[in-house]
Amino acid sequence: MKRILLPLVALTMISTAACAKKSHDMSLQRNLKTFNAMVKTLEENYVDSIRIDEAFKAASNAMLNTVDPYTEYYTADDKDALMKMTTGEYAGIGSYITEYDGYVCISQPIDGSPAARAGLMPGDRIVKVDTVATKGMKNGEVSKLLKGTPGTDVYIEVNRPYVADSLLSFTVTREKVGEKSVPYFGMVSPSTGYIRLNSYIANSPQEITAALDSLNKNQGFSNLILDLRGNGGGLVESAIEILGNFLPKGTQVLRTSGNGKERIYKTTHNPTFPDMPLAVLTDGGTASASEITAGALQDLDRAVLVGNRSFGKGLVQTTFPLPHEALLKVTVSKYYIPSGRLIQALDYSRRNPDGSVARTPDSLTNVYHTTRGREVRDGGGLQPDSVVKNNNYSDILYNLVTKNKIFDYATKYRATHPDAMPLDKFEISDEVYGDFAEFVAEGDMKYETSFDALLKEIRKQADEQGYMTADNDSTLSALEKSLGSDLKRDLEFKKGEIKDYLAEEIATRYYGDGGRVAVEIRTDPVVEAAVGILESPQYDAILKGSSQADNVKRKTQNAKRK
Repeated sequence: MKRILLPLVALTMISTAACAKKSHDMSLQRNLKTFNAMVKTLEENYVDSIRIDEAFKAASNAMLNTVDPYTEYYTADDKDALMKMTTGEYAGIGSYITEYDGYVCISQPIDGSPAARAGLMPGDRIVKVDTVATKGMKNGEVSKLLKGTPGTDVYIEVNRPYVADSLLSFTVTREKVGEKSVPYFGMVSPSTGYIRLNSYIANSPQEITAALDSLNKNQGFSNLILDLRGNGGGLVESAIEILGNFLPKGTQVLRTSGNGKERIYKTTHNPTFPDMPLAVLTDGGTASASEITAGALQDLDRAVLVGNRSFGKGLVQTTFPLPHEALLKVTVSKYYIPSGRLIQALDYSRRNPDGSVARTPDSLTNVYHTTRGREVRDGGGLQPDSVVKNNNYSDILYNLVTKNKIFDYATKYRATHPDAMPLDKFEISDEVYGDFAEFVAEGDMKYETSFDALLKEIRKQADEQGYMTADNDSTLSALEKSLGSDLKRDLEFKKGEIKDYLAEEIATRYYGDGGRVAVEIRTDPVVEAAVGILESPQYDAILKGSSQADNVKRKTQNAKRK
């Protein structure tokens, strides 16, 4: 009987699976027919004409929203955005733009782009593109006007604040523009180099190699910081190639699995820096391919992760062609880094009743181990080996940024100071900061602090609950007067952090994104912590185990106190 039972069980399982697939296929056909009939009935009978392209796109996106946010439909008109994400290239003038005060304005021309060569500058308000007046237009509308076939000209009129002849015109020849994924690299101490990587596009490995070659010309270069903060990822293949700079050839760094298919990724070339101490910086914006890089280096005990927990995207997408030059980007697999863990933070197959998806609680994650036996966990992104809190914006700085006061002053400063100080000496003097404070005061900026919001809520609750007596009203009024926003006081009290941000914005006007990063990292607590780890015994201690690292850290701190 036992010999017969097993085949019967197997046949039953096969039969059940076959029935389930048949039922699924029938349901699919039935619903496709119903949807087709619905569209035809609506088109033939609705009281007004149907904007069928918009309706179909909305229906497609609604269906895709039931799976995950990374499975996306691209029409022929949308494909440029997808190509830009994967190659970093597009055809246009080469500038970031932003909506501001009823206009779209130039926020930053890309270094070496047609826009930069033509002389367009941050703060320029675009008033006309060819014959089209652009006031009131959105970013996407103006972007379409600026993009076009390489080699064609586009006429642009701008209003440039703080100059005598404010209405300027430019004829710019469109080109195939390539964005850099490495905006800056340099030495942050005599022995520690730094590279900022913003994305994983086709040219990223070559840019990393060029940066490493340049850093290697510095005589003292013996440690490296790879900054992946805010890096949302991109091409998996670029991540594998970048890992090859630091790991032995043939090292398995990734496994993907989905739909019964599995693929193993290994490094393919000999490393140029197989032993150099390495720190990788992460935060909540570190995702996808950047998590593959950071996660593999952590699991293989090849680098120390510093900063904050990463995003937690463990899914891989592939694009498939559709009729009429459309594309569908589909999640086809999950990826697993060398320890075997999946770092995906959200399980889109298990939704709450309202359709939302909850993050995997830390208590439900599983323990894995690095090559040397250190504990790491799955299911919630990458936890750094050394957590360093980022500086939080104060209320006054947040409002200065969101109300464009710092952006506007940088525009004014650049217009009235044509010559820049050297980047390595770039700073905001007290005289310049005083001028900035006067500039802000002239605009009579109104803003609300967290104290304002709290007192407003207390007043509201007291009134609703019947506690708003004359005495309480007087007390709250006194608190509002003493604790409410005070522009002059706040500008002086938060002078240090405001000066830092102002320096970054003004440096961008002269030196582009690289200038911003160079100034930013001088006062960056995460970079400072990484340098401290790399240039002390703490680096080796962390890679050998957390308890030993804690002991070394305590001894180092005690030595500093003495």
